[in-house]
Amino acid sequence: MTRQPSHPARGHLPHRLARAGLIQPVAAVLTDRIDDVAVAEAAARMARARRVPLLLIAVMPPHTSRSCGPVSAPVRAVLARVMPKIGPGATGYIPEVFHLPAGNGSRLAAAKELLALATRHRAPDVVASRRGPQGLDAHALIEAAALRGGQFVHAVAPAAWVPLRSPSP
Repeated sequence: MTRQPSHPARGHLPHRLARAGLIQPVAAVLTDRIDDVAVAEAAARMARARRVPLLLIAVMPPHTSRSCGPVSAPVRAVLARVMPKIGPGATGYIPEVFHLPAGNGSRLAAAKELLALATRHRAPDVVASRRGPQGLDAHALIEAAALRGGQFVHAVAPAAWVPLRSPSP
């Protein structure tokens, strides 16, 4: 008589279903600046290598409406700048909105809140520009992550500026 194993055999299907709830996207901080394209491209490369989606966090100024959700016109405008660069080979994306806090909070307050948002989405890596709004540049995010014991923050340098050239006759 053959004995049945006490644990089910590890097939591909149960393993895949178990991992489906643990997707860990790569977060990209988009601040409606020229640097967003470089940030999104770096995050897309990481996401493709890991076969996970992108968490595209669109940072909105404090004066915008709090009802401004991930499918609102201002957020779509921010995402529209980067989608042509990441769209062709992307593994999917999750749009999210982060509203800068109003008032003069501490320098790290916005960074901690943004990292908390990434944590809610289980994003272990956050890609941000070296230059950004107050508290949301990569250096502030790295400092806040070190204080929180949270994500790994990748700093992306902006692309070098190349002057436009007219076509030679």
